[in-house]
Amino acid sequence: MTHLVLFIRSLEVGGAERQLVALAKGLHGRHVPLRVLTFYPKGTLRAELEAAGVAVEDLGKRGRWDLPFLWRLYRRLRALKPDVLYSWLTTANTLAVIVGRFARVPRIVWSVRASNIDFDRYDWLARVDFFLTRIAARWTDRIICNSETGRTFHAKQGYPLDKMSVIENGIDTDRFRFDPAGRERLRTAWKIGANEALIGLVARLDPMKDHDTFLHAAALLAKHRPDVRFVCVGSGPEAEAARLRALTAELGLAGHVIWAGVRHDLPAVYSALDIASSSSFGEGFSNAVAEAMACERVCVVTAVGDSARIIGDTGYVIPARNPQALAKAWEAALVLPAEERARRGLAARARIEAEFSLARMIERTAKELDVWAALGS
Repeated sequence: MTHLVLFIRSLEVGGAERQLVALAKGLHGRHVPLRVLTFYPKGTLRAELEAAGVAVEDLGKRGRWDLPFLWRLYRRLRALKPDVLYSWLTTANTLAVIVGRFARVPRIVWSVRASNIDFDRYDWLARVDFFLTRIAARWTDRIICNSETGRTFHAKQGYPLDKMSVIENGIDTDRFRFDPAGRERLRTAWKIGANEALIGLVARLDPMKDHDTFLHAAALLAKHRPDVRFVCVGSGPEAEAARLRALTAELGLAGHVIWAGVRHDLPAVYSALDIASSSSFGEGFSNAVAEAMACERVCVVTAVGDSARIIGDTGYVIPARNPQALAKAWEAALVLPAEERARRGLAARARIEAEFSLARMIERTAKELDVWAALGS
């Protein structure tokens, strides 16, 4: 019998996907029998799970309207007989309730990982999907949010508050630490001069991450700080990537902004930065912010999700969708004396180690899922 099934759309690179991989590896290392089920085959992160010995299986979904996929999911759940089905993100959550109840899964738990969602920036199907989760939420056993803000937002949308708890993301501070050699390597590759500062945004190309505000703020700062360069790390739909590159050119930033795409050497990426930034208008718990802090970076973030709570007094918090405030906060961080910036960086790492460690997330999730009871412990 498989005691726990983790269920997610895909294993492509993303914050939620990386947290699922970290959790699966951690629970597997603690001898919890589990399996990861995905809608779609392959996925960049799949190899990492398999290398750790975690069982991974895809359901061969062929596209958005592949309805026989639901039958395949039902059959696998009936065959696996999990004690707990733990689903991640909106569509998987809805399907977990609908199919999981028919398959007689004893406990269905959702992972909710966003807040302040602006549906005007998404297609009609995303709006329908979220509407369905508001109805289906009453048939869950537990709902785990990765931020206090996310719990508050979803409770206001009709999710049952009495079923909701908060377990923040966990950061692997052994992996995410300042990497001086990686810093030099990437700054050389990106042609960042010794006297130039580098401000970075690590985020997928998604409307909620608000690259537009980041670029408009960059244009404001570049007018009087030609010694500052910018890098965007992450990927997304080609149409969105083309639109953002066009906006970069329109703002006169072609020589200032590096589009680095997906990178798998994230500790080196964060270490290469002088300032790490988040320009999101909707966020739960930002992995990118916490990871950058673990790498001793000073962060400038928008006041969304739990970002202000994560950084404490180590960085700067500004309103969302405000390029002027973002540019002003970057400038304040840039003029910090070197010793003060180093002190804040060390304090940022200490905060992540104390409050948002990977071990803490794994232990709290195991207790919430009650997988110890499933093991008879």
